[in-house]
Amino acid sequence: MIYADRKPIKKTVYVMPNVTLPEGGAWVTEARKAALANMSEFGMPQKRDEYWKYTDPTKLTSELPTPASKFNVDESTLFDDIDCVKLFFVDGIFDAESSDNLALAGVEIETLETASHLDIHWISNTYGALERDAQRPVPRPLAALNTATATQGIVIRATAKAKKPISLIYLHEDDNSDAMLHHTIKLEKGADLTILENGPAAARFNKVMEVDVGDNASFHHVRAQGRDHERTALTHIFARLGNKSSFKSFTLTVNGVLTRNEAIIDFTDDDSQATVAGACVGDGVFHHDDTVFITHDGVNCESRQVYKKVLRNGAVGVFQGKILVKPGAQKTDGYQISQGLLLDDDSTFQAKPELEIYADDVACSHGSTVGALNNTALFYLTSRGIPLKEAQDMLTLAFLGEAIDEIEEDTLADVIRARLECWLARRHP
Repeated sequence: MIYADRKPIKKTVYVMPNVTLPEGGAWVTEARKAALANMSEFGMPQKRDEYWKYTDPTKLTSELPTPASKFNVDESTLFDDIDCVKLFFVDGIFDAESSDNLALAGVEIETLETASHLDIHWISNTYGALERDAQRPVPRPLAALNTATATQGIVIRATAKAKKPISLIYLHEDDNSDAMLHHTIKLEKGADLTILENGPAAARFNKVMEVDVGDNASFHHVRAQGRDHERTALTHIFARLGNKSSFKSFTLTVNGVLTRNEAIIDFTDDDSQATVAGACVGDGVFHHDDTVFITHDGVNCESRQVYKKVLRNGAVGVFQGKILVKPGAQKTDGYQISQGLLLDDDSTFQAKPELEIYADDVACSHGSTVGALNNTALFYLTSRGIPLKEAQDMLTLAFLGEAIDEIEEDTLADVIRARLECWLARRHP
């Protein structure tokens, strides 16, 4: 049957940005060319794409960033009281003068800028490799853009237990800054490393962190994104786990017009564990997206996804989480929960949990809920003399507690709780 009046479908054609690859050694040039080829094949993300339908990527793909003014708040830098090695970045540029001696952590540390100009380096088998492998089945072109063009970042190799945590502190000074960082981290067999991150970074921030966790190694990661109300951020964590290894990552997010955090975890061997967790609190013009993809390709591995979002005054929260269990990945234990707490009728929480399982001896579950504060609990607290606002804060912190409990180190968890209490208190009328 022919429909004479049918109009042809209008096809959107995306024009790739003019990308010039930075100069560097042979290995980094090869990785950058491969990333550029992937980016050219996929094109930039658009709202109609399956994994972007809840989040408009326009602010992340535009030629210039939307200006974001620096938000000054009378708070000490997070993790200041933790004995750690501090590395500073100002609008995405490493600040060597303000940073501590890189040797204090007891691991190999150097800048990506330095490593990329060497022809022979251990990073040659890691940089861009985890990002490249994660481009299918879901394309991640903005991560490929990062691999192709980033010149700033930290390169870390741990061969044993690090002497101290490493704290990456991102300072924002220029209202029009457009920062891009690429961190590459390799843990050799039996190594143990903790990475802390905090700060707004820039008006627009594109960050990739590749973490290769060797056999019997443990990686711990705690970060806080916040302060500046107008900032825009996209982050990717790509992790590859060896035999009997452990990976734990927690993210606290407050403020920001748009934040999208992607975590792509790949179990490549047996008897390993991975946890990705997040707590976010949003007020007003706030859009927060957690997108997680975990692939089980080993026997007797456990993964946990725990995400909690508190939203009010029209804030939007998004969670997209997938567990893929490949054939032969028996005795997989996959747990996923995402919950939204709406403090008014104007806010929105959207969730898309997914399980794709090709093994028969597994225990995988997912759950997602959205609701308001429990009126019975609120009445109980206020009837005992606790002011309404304080009672609401107590219930809010209790709601976020399950995600914060995923932080292994109690001292770091206490720091996160204290910062959340301050954030909530500032919003009392």
